Amino acid sequence: MEIVIDIEDPVPLFSQLVTQVKDAIQNGKLSPGDPLPSIRQLAIDLELNAKTVAKAYRLLERDSVIQTRGYRGTFVHPDARANSTVDLNAWVMDKLTDTVAAFREAGATDSEIRIAFGKVMNERIGGER
Repeated sequence: MEIVIDIEDPVPLFSQLVTQVKDAIQNGKLSPGDPLPSIRQLAIDLELNAKTVAKAYRLLERDSVIQTRGYRGTFVHPDARANSTVDLNAWVMDKLTDTVAAFREAGATDSEIRIAFGKVMNERIGGER
């Protein structure tokens, strides 16, 4: 599998990495059980900050596209092919769009919506996953 990161692309680097891993799975270049490079090794290979690669790996693991097996390494998840088609960000955007539209329909101002959103997000910080 070859990963090419374009630093000139407006898409965040971690997002480019997530997309390319998911594409490699969909195209059969990566199969369930295949090992992936360590965060450190991939960061070196791609000339990226290790935190960028770690963020991409966390998102891929959250979506059950990859799995970490402790000191043994990181591998493609057995259900990766099905799970790599799920776009959690698109789902969140759809839900937020519908919710904001409902608030506006009810007469809430954008300022009221922003303030309420900020309060809800700040209350959730302690309980974040």
